[in-house]
Parts: sequence; structure tokens; C-alpha cells
Amino acid sequence: MRFLLDTEQRAFAESLDAMLRAADTPSVVRAWGRGEHGAGRALWSRLARAGVFALAAPEAYEGMGPLPVELAVAFVELGRHAVPGPLVETVTAAVLLAGLDEPGPAERLLPALVSGEAVATVAPAGSYALDGDAATTRLSLSHTELRLSSGHGPVRPSLDPARRLTPLLPGGELLAPHPPLPRALTWARLAVAAQALGVGLALLDRTVAYVRQRTQFGVAIGSFQAVKHRLADAKVALEFARPLVFGAAVTLDPADVAAAKLTACEAAYTTARTALQLHGAIAYTAEYDLSLWLTKARALRTAWGGPTECRGVVLSGGGRRW
Repeated sequence: MRFLLDTEQRAFAESLDAMLRAADTPSVVRAWGRGEHGAGRALWSRLARAGVFALAAPEAYEGMGPLPVELAVAFVELGRHAVPGPLVETVTAAVLLAGLDEPGPAERLLPALVSGEAVATVAPAGSYALDGDAATTRLSLSHTELRLSSGHGPVRPSLDPARRLTPLLPGGELLAPHPPLPRALTWARLAVAAQALGVGLALLDRTVAYVRQRTQFGVAIGSFQAVKHRLADAKVALEFARPLVFGAAVTLDPADVAAAKLTACEAAYTTARTALQLHGAIAYTAEYDLSLWLTKARALRTAWGGPTECRGVVLSGGGRRW
């Protein structure tokens, strides 16, 4: 089965790509990692105006969704350009709020998320939240309740410097008992899968460009058979992941989404390892832009369910796991 984007979806991807190319995202990522959120919030507002955060919110709350395929299209581009911030978490918050039995919390909080005025993070109760210091809406989540946390603790280091981890303060306003956790988790994993696919594509493009320029023995290393085989393996893995991601966006079946996340994240991780090896020592340096995608590929691999957990969901046929 072929999953091809229609004309409007391709145009949407191209418009996001053009906007993010002009935004100098590497400098935005580095500033975000230092805790300087000004440039990142400005980019966040532009993404909101492009409709990215409206894709998971229904029209009743000023959204355009739910549009999971378009969301996947957007997150591929966000990953391709390594956009920082709690992107997946804001989408997950929108899905959680829109799915509550009582509309009050959604009416109060969702329009600001859709417009980009607010940034959300979501974390299981007692664990670390992504970018809690930058978020204005902090949700603490469990199977039995959804709470609006009143603040966050100190920032903790992360494998990806642009993914800043903070504990959420306990307590806070109870928004709802028994939130729609399975549905929110499915959307979160879909967004991570698409983001990882974009990260892998960016790593492959940058590595192909590099091996065409770097020379050994008077020739470009890209002409070596061993290098070609490594890049071909990465290309095949990413192209195999692409239809799984968009197929999962069509079905929104938890097992399909878990399979897409597993495949896309493993493909991105494999491509990251290939990029690291073919670049050599320069890839280890934080000053080299490639590192921004390398660390993100590793971090996304375990975000919202690691490989073992996603395999379990696939084998169980989409059973409720978290």
C-alpha cells in the first residue's frame, strides 16, 4: 500500500520547511538549551500561526482537528529542523483536554495552546517533565487524575541539551478524574514517530553532503563501497519507516502507532550512528550542528515509550500500556 500526501499536505510541508530554513534553528536550539527562550518562543508563535497546534484540537476550541495525518506531516518537518520545545507535550495536552468529560478545563486552557500564547508540558505524576521551565501550562497525569501543576523544580541535565527536564510540583488543581490516557498516549507516540523520522532524514541528508566533500587518498569518501552501503542501509530504514508513520496516522490504532514509533525511532538512531561514524571526530563536538540531531535521535528513542514497551504494545495488539 502506498501512502502519498495530497497537494495540500505537500504544500503544508513545503511552507513549514521554508519557514524553518529561514529561522536559523541551530541558533534557536542552542539558546533554548541555555535556558534562553526568547527566540524559541518567537518561532513557537510562528508555528502556531501556521496551524501546527490547531491540528490536534477540535473546532469547538478554536482548533482545526483532529487531523492526525497533517500533524504527522508537520512533525516530520519539526524533526527535520530540530525545533526545540515541548512540541509533543503540547499536542498531548490538547488531546487530553479535548477528551475530558467536562468541557470547562478545555474551554479555559485549549485556545491559548492553539494560538501559541501558551506552551504546555505533560508528565506522569512523580516523574520529570520536558521544559517545565518554559511551559506555562504544566499537567501532571496518571490513570486516575489530571492535575494542573502550580510550578516546577530545578532543571536537570538531559542527554539532549535542548530537552530540559524539570520535576513538577506535587498537588495543584484537579482538572479531571480518569483522563483519556490511551488516546493521548497514541497521539504522543505518533508525534514522536514523525519527529524521529524527520530527525533521521536530516541526519542522512547532512551525512550524504559531507561524504561528497570529505576526501581520502585524493577521492571523496562517498565513493567508497563501505560508505555507500552504510548510507543505503540508513536510507532503506527511513523509507521503510515513512509509510508506517503515515499509515498509523490514518488508523490511529495503538498497535500501528507503537510499530511506527518503534520503527521510526530505531531508523533515526541507526542513521545517527552512521552519521557519527562517517563524520569522524568532528561529530562529537557540540559546536558542530550535526550534534543537535544526534542527541535528539537518541532522546526520542525512549520518549513516550521505549523500544521494549512499544514492542509489547504491538505484540499485545494495542493493549493499554504506559
